[in-house]
Amino acid sequence: MARFHHPPTLEDIVELAEQAFSAIPKELRDLVRGAAIVVEEVADEETAQAVGLESPWALTGLYRGTPLTQKSVLDVPAEPDSITLYREPILLEWIETGEDLFRLVRNVLIHEIAHHFGFSDDDIERLERDGG
Repeated sequence: MARFHHPPTLEDIVELAEQAFSAIPKELRDLVRGAAIVVEEVADEETAQAVGLESPWALTGLYRGTPLTQKSVLDVPAEPDSITLYREPILLEWIETGEDLFRLVRNVLIHEIAHHFGFSDDDIERLERDGG
């Protein structure tokens, strides 16, 4: 994996997210097909507050859309599903934890994909804690 000698750019995070997405089993990738993966610098205050956080710096990723568990073939989608990764909070966590940046990006991406499947944050934390 690449070692960075400068702060990773938006493009660097996009590349890591693409690599992480490619490493996900094909069956899961197919189920997430159509969901856009976007990288932004940092969430705005309104977005952070909407998900119950006091600061946008605590938000590393966000799934927007209707989870598969709530979709119907009869529904007309209002907007496409998307997964947003927030570069600056990811880099802050990277610096604070020393975690490998690829692994960190992959974990955020997988966390947000889990929301696509209808998992709550509590469900995801329980799975991570119990080892799956």
